[in-house]
Amino acid sequence: MRGIRLPAVLGIVNVTPDSFSDGGLFLDPGRAVEHGLALAAAGAAVLDVGGESTRPGSHPVPAEEQRRRVVPVIRRLAAEAGVPVSVDTSDASVAAAALEAGATMVNDVTAGRGDREMLALVAGAGAGYVFMHMQGTPATMQVDPRYDDVVAEVGAFLAERRAAANEAGIPDDDLVADPGLGFGKTAAHSLTLLARLGDVAAAAGVPVLVGPSRKGFLGVAAGPPAATLPVDQREEATLAALVWALDHGASMVRVHDVAPAVEAVRLLGAVAAAIPTDPDPPVSWRPAVVSA
Repeated sequence: MRGIRLPAVLGIVNVTPDSFSDGGLFLDPGRAVEHGLALAAAGAAVLDVGGESTRPGSHPVPAEEQRRRVVPVIRRLAAEAGVPVSVDTSDASVAAAALEAGATMVNDVTAGRGDREMLALVAGAGAGYVFMHMQGTPATMQVDPRYDDVVAEVGAFLAERRAAANEAGIPDDDLVADPGLGFGKTAAHSLTLLARLGDVAAAAGVPVLVGPSRKGFLGVAAGPPAATLPVDQREEATLAALVWALDHGASMVRVHDVAPAVEAVRLLGAVAAAIPTDPDPPVSWRPAVVSA
């Protein structure tokens, strides 16, 4: 993604009353701007501003209302935050208003299928574009998601949507693919995608963004037997998931709690820098030989 140093942390700014994790906390534009500025100060490389919840069971928000929610916030953050601003929407008219207000990236959970004008709009604006896999719609996606091979199917979808974006005029340098953890997927599906993220990234052919933050599959996987961790107790699981993702093919992570994610990125970078490059390293670096 041009203009963004990878790996990157995207900070979530939900200007909504009903998002699953922080709905209503930042519906006021002033509070949303304050929150976005705090995320940027904590190290977010991009601020992702959305005016429509896509939690399981949610329903579409009219474009006019989305614009009313996000445009004032994006305008101020673009002027004051010092980092790029993304708009989280699948509506081309909302994306157009956000780009005019200063956003430079569009995060589209429908991968251009929700609005046929989206890909051409992004191409014409020279904006970045995140395209995500989702089975069904937010209202229906968790009813009964099924796959024969979730990794192969998600990978093939991302490859197809990358080709559609290229055909519309969006170059690979402006594209990021998102496997859509928790979007039309059981906990097992999301965990499998994480486990084989390298295969997904190879199929997508462009940098991959992973958004595990506080999602239900983490509550299932990290909770005690026969129980699920509540949303406000999933930060440690979120951190573990994003570290795994960054170490297995992700180039971006989208989170609510930015500071720990930024620290994790720094640590992974420090570890990577310490990996020996000498083809004949000192004895202390050689693996131990265990006799039978």
